[in-house]
Amino acid sequence: MDFKFTDEQIMIRDTAEAFLVKNCPSAAVRQFMDTQLGYDPDFWKRICNEMCWQGLLIPENYGGLGLGYVELVATLEQMGRYLCCSPFYGSICLGVNALLVAGTEQQKTAFLPQILAGKTATIAYTSETGGWDSGSVQTSYKKQDSSYCLNGTYRFVPNGHSADILVLAAREEGTQGEEGISLFILPAKTSGITREWLPTIDQTRPQGQVILNNVILNGDAVMGEQGQAWAELQNILDLARIGLAAEQLGGSQQCLDSTLAYITERVQFGRPIASYQAIKHKCADMMVKVEASRSAVYHAACVADQFLNQSEDADALIEAASIAKAYGSDSFFHNAGVGIQLHGGVGITAEYDIQLYFKRAKSTEIFLGAPDYHRERLAALLLDQREVS
Repeated sequence: MDFKFTDEQIMIRDTAEAFLVKNCPSAAVRQFMDTQLGYDPDFWKRICNEMCWQGLLIPENYGGLGLGYVELVATLEQMGRYLCCSPFYGSICLGVNALLVAGTEQQKTAFLPQILAGKTATIAYTSETGGWDSGSVQTSYKKQDSSYCLNGTYRFVPNGHSADILVLAAREEGTQGEEGISLFILPAKTSGITREWLPTIDQTRPQGQVILNNVILNGDAVMGEQGQAWAELQNILDLARIGLAAEQLGGSQQCLDSTLAYITERVQFGRPIASYQAIKHKCADMMVKVEASRSAVYHAACVADQFLNQSEDADALIEAASIAKAYGSDSFFHNAGVGIQLHGGVGITAEYDIQLYFKRAKSTEIFLGAPDYHRERLAALLLDQREVS
């Protein structure tokens, strides 16, 4: 694989950074993270109308830009670096990927243009247990002639309380494990759906709870083959894990950068604390964490491109996604924690942004599987055992 950016990719990355530096300062993040919606609708319109980021992965024949996962990851890295408050991650890494992997032609034609126009999307699949394997799909459906009746509760859904389009994972009554799982796509305003804001430790990315009470859907809502969707859901989640790892990479880099800026200015015993050897060692460790994560993330982005182009199989995607997510989580949480330590007592106070990155680091570490989950997954794959599920 060629890990060198093309001129176009460098332009996309630099343009994203310049836009976010200007339009997503700390003051804006703090203003909108305290709201239930969690982002500024006008800012989201600017992302869609001026930057067209929502069209990065959408093929040209549906009106999108038709670019690849490397371009998406380069953009997500900058969004994670500045804690961008927007529904971008849920809409693209979850919603668009679900349509690309499992959507029918009719569903793609119906929903991809809506996302291009600024509608938001997300996936709901895990229950109150908070697990990320197939057993976490506990919402059930029952087929009634040509329709389906869904009942259950989803938790930890990114922007689940506000998204316009929902992709739901549910299992047929009486099944367990990987069997009987289906995916459904529908407007969030469908009758029988109740949604609530679910405040979490990370205020910069709101999550929601979605409750289904006898939600009736017709056959057009089913994505792929009924009862056989677990493999496709895994692929969608692995693509989403790579996007999340890209955000973690950006956050990890910003923890290092902001800490370097602080220790250069902080004077103790007559000189900047950055001049002390013990401080330098910690910063060097932070940089190593960032670069290891960067290698894993951009390798995974290349694998994701090959998977979406059908030139790589699902096992390669599993391996790359789990490596990227494990490294990304470890790197971000380490750098945020060390950053707080090097800021001293003020690091955990609301005055400094490093505490926001620490909260995002912990939230993303757990979301879609903690590092130990992904290491077990890798071990099972490399030992040629059945995938952890």
